[in-house]
Amino acid sequence: MSNSRLVYSTDQGRIKTSPSAASTAPAGDGIVRLHRESKGRGGKGVTLVKGLPLKEDALKTLSKKLKQLCGTGGTVKNGVIEIQGEQREKIAEWLTKEGYTVKIAGG
Repeated sequence: MSNSRLVYSTDQGRIKTSPSAASTAPAGDGIVRLHRESKGRGGKGVTLVKGLPLKEDALKTLSKKLKQLCGTGGTVKNGVIEIQGEQREKIAEWLTKEGYTVKIAGG
């Protein structure tokens, strides 16, 4: 039951859960990868920023900066920043200046 996401049970009532996994920084190889994806988006492409070793709140702050840099919208889903449009070059340049190791992945 330690891995369960159960929040309420009729047997025990309200159950306290441990801090969510989203609040901890994900383990990775330290390389930020920029992908372009349009599948399932009606043909509209987005730039995906994966592999950032940041917690959820820091990802949202960084996402806001990237959206302002690119002048577009975006979101954070499952530890991945999604920025609307083809923005890989602009984001790669900015993240490199910020000290991240960046790779442009995919076609």
